[in-house]
Amino acid sequence: MPEVPQVLLNGAAEIAKEIGAKAIVILEEIPEERIPRIELPVVVVGSTFDVEDKTVKRISVPQNLDLNNVLNLISAFLLEHDMVKEGDSFVYVTEDSIGIKTVKKGISAMKSFFSQNQNVVQRLLEIAIELSIEGREGTPIGTIFVIGDTRRVLRHSRQLIPNPFKGHKINVLDRDSKEIVKEFAQLDGAFVIRDDGRLVAAGRYLEVEPKVIDLTLPPGLGSRHIAAAGITKLTKATAISLSESGTIRIFKNGLMLLEYNPRLTY
Repeated sequence: MPEVPQVLLNGAAEIAKEIGAKAIVILEEIPEERIPRIELPVVVVGSTFDVEDKTVKRISVPQNLDLNNVLNLISAFLLEHDMVKEGDSFVYVTEDSIGIKTVKKGISAMKSFFSQNQNVVQRLLEIAIELSIEGREGTPIGTIFVIGDTRRVLRHSRQLIPNPFKGHKINVLDRDSKEIVKEFAQLDGAFVIRDDGRLVAAGRYLEVEPKVIDLTLPPGLGSRHIAAAGITKLTKATAISLSESGTIRIFKNGLMLLEYNPRLTY
C-alpha cells in the first residue's frame, strides 16, 4: 500500500501555517514519528479510534466513501472537539495530494455524530454499502438502521411483524452477524440497534409526522428517508437509510449528514 510521502506531510504543515488553518488531517495511517511537528491539532484517519491525545487524534471513518463525504465527517469531528468553527479551514493530505477544506455552515448539526459508538455506525454503514452494490440475491434492497437512544426509538415506533431478534443476543459487531442483518434487511420496516451494537428489533414502523416535527430536508426525499430523518429529530438516535436506488443517507438531529451512492463509484 503506498505511503504518504514525507514531502507532502511537510508541505501540508507549511501550507497550514501560511493560510492560518486550524488543523491538519492525514488521510492515511502513519506512524507517530512521521507526523509533522507543528503547533496545530493533527488528525490521522486510519483503522483506530483514539482521541485522548491532546495534539494527535486518530479516528476511523467508514471505508469506500468518496473524498467529499469523508471530509464532511472529519469536519464534524473537528467541530465536535472544538478544533474548528464554521468557516474555518483545515489542510488534508492523501497519498498523492494536498488539499484545503473549509468547514461549511450546517456541518455543526453533525457534531454529536462521533459521540456514538463509531464501530457500530461504521459496521452498519459498511453493510449498507454492500447492500447498495449487491442487493440481496440480485434484488435491490431498501432499509433503515436506527442506532442508539433505543427506549425512545421503540416508543416512537411499532412492530410490523413478529420481532425476529426478541430473546436473541445478536450484535452487529459479531463476525457472523453480517449475513443475518442482510437477510432481515428484506423485511419492511427499520432495524433498531443499541449503541453497543446489540440488535433489538427489525421490522419496526417509525411513527413520524414530518409536518408536526418541522423537518428541514432537501426536496425529493422519499418516505423512507423522511422517516429516518424524523426519528433522529424525535430522539438522540442516528439513522442510516438505504433506498432501492442504492443511495445511502445518514441522519442526525433531523438533518442529513451524508449522502452517498456507491453504485456511482464502482
